[in-house]
Amino acid sequence: MNIEITPATVVERPIFRNLMELYQYDFSEFDDADLSPIGLYDYPYLDYYWVEPERTPFLVRVDSNLAGFVLVTRYNYFTGLKDTWVMAEFFILRKYRHQGIGEYVARFIFKQFPGAWQVGQILENSSATTFWRKVISRFTTGDFEEHQLNNENWHGPIQTFISQSSLP
Repeated sequence: MNIEITPATVVERPIFRNLMELYQYDFSEFDDADLSPIGLYDYPYLDYYWVEPERTPFLVRVDSNLAGFVLVTRYNYFTGLKDTWVMAEFFILRKYRHQGIGEYVARFIFKQFPGAWQVGQILENSSATTFWRKVISRFTTGDFEEHQLNNENWHGPIQTFISQSSLP
């Protein structure tokens, strides 16, 4: 199995938008989102990922097939400042889940952006919390903290840790 994680180009933005609809459909189970009048969820921040330097979009492919995406940005759920790496959105298609692909992708992304990280989950998505606890614990060999936040920036668990680019 060949896993590719590449920065998404502006030409790939329509592909990304289509994948985002699948992600938001899956996520509507937790956030109770409704479709717009034209039948789309429409992620309001997506276009910023091609114009703001602190945001980076990635596409994930498995054996050359689209398999998901990652959105990384700078933000701090505790302070609201743009001083910490955040996994803004992370999506692996259902077909590719439970095969180690998500963990591989997460580790790759963590290594690309050394420094302080925060990964948050909404309370309703307990499977995401289980996934991130496991992945981050393995990545950091247990050297992370988890906080329960309930402020204007976030509601739910957040794992915090430091990524070193030299980690395997």
